[in-house]
Amino acid sequence: MNTPANGNESTVSQEILIIEDELKIARLLEEFLQAEGFSVHLHADGASAAKVALTRKPTLIILDLMLPGKDGLSVCREIRNLSNVPIIMLTARVDEIDRLLGLELGADDYICKPFSPREVVARVRTILRRTRDYQQAPDPEVLQYRHLRVYPQQFKCLAADTEVDLTPVEFRMLATLMSSPGRVYSREKLMEEAYSDYRVVSDRTIDSHIKNLRRKLTVSSDSTPDLLKSIYGVGYKLE
Repeated sequence: MNTPANGNESTVSQEILIIEDELKIARLLEEFLQAEGFSVHLHADGASAAKVALTRKPTLIILDLMLPGKDGLSVCREIRNLSNVPIIMLTARVDEIDRLLGLELGADDYICKPFSPREVVARVRTILRRTRDYQQAPDPEVLQYRHLRVYPQQFKCLAADTEVDLTPVEFRMLATLMSSPGRVYSREKLMEEAYSDYRVVSDRTIDSHIKNLRRKLTVSSDSTPDLLKSIYGVGYKLE
């Protein structure tokens, strides 16, 4: 077993699943992650990637966008439908549409090629630390407002008693808004709460997440009003 290079954090039994068909890149990431004490499993085929991820139950997944058999966005969607495991997406395509789509599907971070392996390791540690802190934080048992109920410790959301599937970013954003109904949160504040690694994303990304939340939280147009209000030039609030 490798000894973690960073003695402040234990990586025992933390497995990183790398889904990447370029063997050179996969081996390079494997070498750096193993040097930090992580267990690493490599997989190269997109068609069976989701099944492998759900079977192995890794601590975190590094997922390439372009894969044989099935693209990374489809794999991310399949995994996210059944698991909240943190996902970092790798891509050589940097256009904004793909970036937004990847994050909306539930990716926790996005790294563009070429990249520094040390940067990837740092991102892995940041996300795992954030996940650990989020799980250990003394959250309230339930946040409730109108027809919405959020259970932070169970990562569960109900709209009019119907369970709603939210991505990690959407969940953190909604929990923030529900913690103080009526308070206006700037896009910058929502960004800070949703991405606690202080990654910079565009206003368009935040607007896109709010749009998805509106759609998911409206069980029916007759019975569930839109509670997410946009304050022009300022941000959003729960009303």
